[in-house]
Amino acid sequence: MPKTRQDLFDCLDALGIAHSTTEHAPVFTVAESQSLRDLIPGGHTKNLFLKDKKGACFLVTLEENAEVDLKSIHTLIGASGRVSFGKPEALMEKLGVAPGSVTILSAINDPAHDVTIVIDAPLMEHDIINAHPMSNDATTSIGREDLLRFLSHTGHEPMILKVSA
Repeated sequence: MPKTRQDLFDCLDALGIAHSTTEHAPVFTVAESQSLRDLIPGGHTKNLFLKDKKGACFLVTLEENAEVDLKSIHTLIGASGRVSFGKPEALMEKLGVAPGSVTILSAINDPAHDVTIVIDAPLMEHDIINAHPMSNDATTSIGREDLLRFLSHTGHEPMILKVSA
């Protein structure tokens, strides 16, 4: 059973990680979320759940407006050959979230460490990182260093590299 938003918050609290969450109408695309920028400071994310030809899974987290060349990203992230978007069933199985709610915070749902976390380096220039707390009807703000500490707690040491164009 995937961890819930409350499970996530309990984990952050137990780690002593400050976080704040803003509730809002569900957003499914970056364009839909643009109206929230003035309300929520910091770097806003978009996430790509990718799979390579051997079945390895990757969660690539970038700034919301960043662009990625899907034909060449595999050379940067260590995938065996080109990548494609993972199927919704694999997303739910590996990270416990549905399409539209993909979030770096879903690493909490991957205790087997089946998913490689990749963070685009420019996103890490923000002091505050914003991500969905398991569903797309809220945004949780967390400090950059605290995000890394959370990921380490989940057993994920992210690759931080420039993957955006």
